[in-house]
Amino acid sequence: MGNEEQVDKKSRFLCLHGFRTSGDILKKQIAKWPESVLQKIDLVFVDAPFPAQGKSDVEGIFDPPFYEWFQFNKEFTEYTNFDECLAYIEDCMIRYGPFDGLLGFSQGAILSAALPGLQAMGVALTKVPKIEHLIIIGGAKLKSPSLAEKAYSSPIQCPSVHFLGETDFLKQYGIELLESFEDPLVIHHPKGHTIPRLDEKGLHIMLSFIERIQKVFGMKEEQEICRDGAPLA
Repeated sequence: MGNEEQVDKKSRFLCLHGFRTSGDILKKQIAKWPESVLQKIDLVFVDAPFPAQGKSDVEGIFDPPFYEWFQFNKEFTEYTNFDECLAYIEDCMIRYGPFDGLLGFSQGAILSAALPGLQAMGVALTKVPKIEHLIIIGGAKLKSPSLAEKAYSSPIQCPSVHFLGETDFLKQYGIELLESFEDPLVIHHPKGHTIPRLDEKGLHIMLSFIERIQKVFGMKEEQEICRDGAPLA
């Protein structure tokens, strides 16, 4: 019975949508992935804390309302409401968690990729468990010097899978982001800045990533059983 529970346990991801979209839109975008993937992970979708302060690129494709995680200057080097954004994500993790990982697209991917490093430095997510896994779709690094220094000062060791689109305007930045991760998995796709369907190769990589994090779960559960069953000194 214990082994069945171990296999059935799903990794729970908080999903962070793209700039000026919404949790509901991200849910629809992810729904194109096959059930063989979706049934093995538990995805929780939330809206960013701030209503969109300008036109959304998905207007006419998806219905409003649209939201954004934080605001930034043209060079993407100065951010507004970033601390409030971090506090809001932590609140979501407390309210809807516990979470094992983060899934992010675009602005949500930039945040998701930075949060393990910020958490390790004690800058963010100090009230919730350590982020264990990442799914990064169309991501990049934070460019704010003070934040980047904290987020990427050490190699990010949690298992991660990164989607790189051949015609994505952020592709080069996504490649640079890979340099901050230890042993990242990469899914290449021919599309642009979007959440792609999974072709045969992408599906294989995604399933191997899920298998990898399930093994981590199994090892942790065994350690907990050993600890709980250890005789008192």
